[in-house]
Amino acid sequence: MKLSATVLLLLSTVSLWAQKPISSRQLQDFDGYVEAARKQWQVPGMAITVVKDNKVIFKKGYGVRELGKPEPVDTQTLFACASTTKAMTVTLLGILVDEGKLAWNDPVSKYLPELQLYDPYVTRELRVRDLLIHDTGIGSTDFMTGAMSIPANEMFLRMRLVKPSYSFRAGFAYQNTFYSAAGRIIERIAGKNWAEFLKERVFNPLGMTRTAPKRSYIKDDNQTRPHYAINDTIRVIDYGADSEIGSAGAVWSSADDISKWVNCMLDSSKYRGGRLLKPETWTEMFTPQTFFPEDEYPTMSVLKPNWRTYGLGWYQHDYKGHKVNFHTGSLAGLTAIIGQVPDEKLGVYIFGNLDHAEVRHALMYKTFDWFALGGNRDWSKELKIVYDGLKKKRKQAINEFYEDRIRNTSPVLPLASYAGTYTSPLYGKAVVSVQGDGLAVNINDNSLQANLAHWHYDIFYGPYQKAWYGKAQARFLFDKMGKVDKLLIDGLEFTKE
Repeated sequence: MKLSATVLLLLSTVSLWAQKPISSRQLQDFDGYVEAARKQWQVPGMAITVVKDNKVIFKKGYGVRELGKPEPVDTQTLFACASTTKAMTVTLLGILVDEGKLAWNDPVSKYLPELQLYDPYVTRELRVRDLLIHDTGIGSTDFMTGAMSIPANEMFLRMRLVKPSYSFRAGFAYQNTFYSAAGRIIERIAGKNWAEFLKERVFNPLGMTRTAPKRSYIKDDNQTRPHYAINDTIRVIDYGADSEIGSAGAVWSSADDISKWVNCMLDSSKYRGGRLLKPETWTEMFTPQTFFPEDEYPTMSVLKPNWRTYGLGWYQHDYKGHKVNFHTGSLAGLTAIIGQVPDEKLGVYIFGNLDHAEVRHALMYKTFDWFALGGNRDWSKELKIVYDGLKKKRKQAINEFYEDRIRNTSPVLPLASYAGTYTSPLYGKAVVSVQGDGLAVNINDNSLQANLAHWHYDIFYGPYQKAWYGKAQARFLFDKMGKVDKLLIDGLEFTKE
């Protein structure tokens, strides 16, 4: 088995680094396991770094940056950190807490009065802490970035139209828009934009010279491309645009650079020459704040932890009697995961360039076992069975959807009657036009487009222009006069003008 020069160098020095010597054979076998798992899950490219006892004991790139091209992934290749960015945003808030400029329990309205929620009581009671722990009762509002392109302040104004999914602080629903709000609070207190403040207060002190707060900051070509399985064929897809919710998940980094972040977060935020946070503030980041449900991650059904909590930007659970802190990151075609076992001083970070390639979970737990907790459980094999099962269920649901179609029906009205402009104060604008024997839908000036064939009755179905978005299902409703009144498309509701 041929290893890269980087890994060979690590092999020659690792016994000097670790308190418990790790043999070159142990690292070599781990390297083989990672590569075998990558191939098993068909991920075009990956990068991994493992930190133990304040030292990097393993780091390597695998596969290629882009399917069909020869350029390999190395430890300098840039990948999306996605939602693992959230812990970095929390760290910036912690820095402001340490400087006496902010408190975790300050009212959000003190800094961001334009953020208005459906329930005025929740608007008044919302605290900075609530922005970070997904407990507000408001479900995902990712349509604000997936189906439209609006500035963050407009997102905050529209939040007043979003009905809560459950009572305030009574459950867990993942929320990216509130991390955008956290970023705007940082900007108003610091007097500079989130990206520059992150570079100044985190990346520069840690020496993370190849880490970018957004992809638009990247100036070289050693970066991965996103990939997606479309009709069971893995294809290269477009990069997503830099988002208005950057503080929720915009950072890009490499295995080399992210190692410094992993080590810093393990070692109470220390770095050579200082520390990012006071010890008590760092401790607060990892203090459980709320619970998350088992179905948040299918891996929980295999792990069966005794407890599951969420800190400030970190998921948490027990594993073999130890506390695990972790967080995943997912953008279209790109994945990341960071995990740590603090009492073993062990951390791992894994990048991937295939959409929701859950080999990341398998390799995280394998890392914990391999370098600290023991055992020979084949996590890749086990979790592949779990996720293949879920994939099979999704296909069955699609097949049932097709079987339930009522054939030989026609729309109630001529196609031209469905055409027109539909609007919503929350979701924006949808323009429906006749296209051949079907309809075309253009949502928010090309933010989302789909071509829809007649399905049955007044339901239309067809592919989004961006194939990795899947297929859209549109339903039309009528008013008392029998005229088309509303358009319902994949959870978005518009009224005809």
